[in-house]
Amino acid sequence: MFSFIISLYRQAYSGLSRSTWLLCIVMLVNRSGTMVFPFMTIYLTRPAMGYSIAQAGLVIGIFGLGAICGGFLGGRLTDRWGFHRVQLTALVGGGILFFILGQVRSYPSICVCTFLLSLVNDAFRPANSTAIATYSKEENRTRSYSLNRLAINLGWAVGGALGGFLASINYHLLFWVDGATNLLAALLLRNFLYPAAVATAHPAGEAAVKPVLSAYRDKIYLKFIVCTILFASCFFQVFSTLPLYYKRVLQLPEYMIGLLMTLNGLIIAVFEMVLVFKMEGKRENLFYIFFGACTFGLSYILLNIFPPAVYVAFLCMVLSTIGEILAMPFMNSFWISRTSKTNRGQYAGLYTIAWSTAQVIGPAGGAEIAQRAGFAVLWWVVGVLCFLAAIAFRFLRKSQSLL
Repeated sequence: MFSFIISLYRQAYSGLSRSTWLLCIVMLVNRSGTMVFPFMTIYLTRPAMGYSIAQAGLVIGIFGLGAICGGFLGGRLTDRWGFHRVQLTALVGGGILFFILGQVRSYPSICVCTFLLSLVNDAFRPANSTAIATYSKEENRTRSYSLNRLAINLGWAVGGALGGFLASINYHLLFWVDGATNLLAALLLRNFLYPAAVATAHPAGEAAVKPVLSAYRDKIYLKFIVCTILFASCFFQVFSTLPLYYKRVLQLPEYMIGLLMTLNGLIIAVFEMVLVFKMEGKRENLFYIFFGACTFGLSYILLNIFPPAVYVAFLCMVLSTIGEILAMPFMNSFWISRTSKTNRGQYAGLYTIAWSTAQVIGPAGGAEIAQRAGFAVLWWVVGVLCFLAAIAFRFLRKSQSLL
């Protein structure tokens, strides 16, 4: 039995390119410093800062607004300049802006710095998605994206635990560590992936290939983007209102909140690659996305069905992580399957915009509902919206099969 498990994991991780692995190391370093955004609502609503839940939610929404602009800009620049240059610029710029954000105190300054930081940070995402597609083969592309997600979530596990510890000492340490890991990731990218980027950014004859279809004229893809915004708006509650629920309703200390975030990253790190390896190619991508959205919605509803307790928080985090594993790798596979080599940045940019739009709608809307109607109402609303997103993905699957 043990040898079978070892063999299964070996198969799940085999066949991926060296550049894919190196890019994931860069992501692991970068995401190990991810600790400002998860604790931003708590940071802003502390007595030392003195802002309301609605004001904190608005800051998270502004972060999403900047991310929308960053996704569009990053997608355009990726197709023009190449994914390596865009990634490098975004990492360096983001690192510097994290340092600055940690020093400002006035609400307008926080809003402006947050917008600029998210603009630069999210210009990275279309370039990164394009790099993964370039470094992978069609038959292992979903696993390549899953490996990248593994690095992100493993880094998230480290960053969440470390962030909770640092926040209990001094919240300003979060900004210094987050910025420093950005700069270290940029250094690694420049030193270890630049030759690979030069060799693969413009393969012979690729410039002569014209896009099969513009992302903005692909009707199936545009419907998918709308469904993604709905699902992602619910997903972002995990990083905005849910930590506040843990703090105010469950009375959990910061280190416990960090451990809950760590649990999410560890489950993904241990199980996602194997599950994707077993599921990839067996059914359509939208089949898995449907069940992922349903599971995610159930995790929110259970927060109202069960009494408020630590074990319920852990149970719901496990369920939401399962939903994430079922949905998100195959969402990446869906959009990349509709691209060509010359319009990949455009599709990646629009996908980034979808998630960034959700960063505006989700946290700001969730914070407003929590403040006016309470967390119980919020979890019912979010749970129902997840199921509506699942139904929309199901209809999209049927409409796609008719083409």
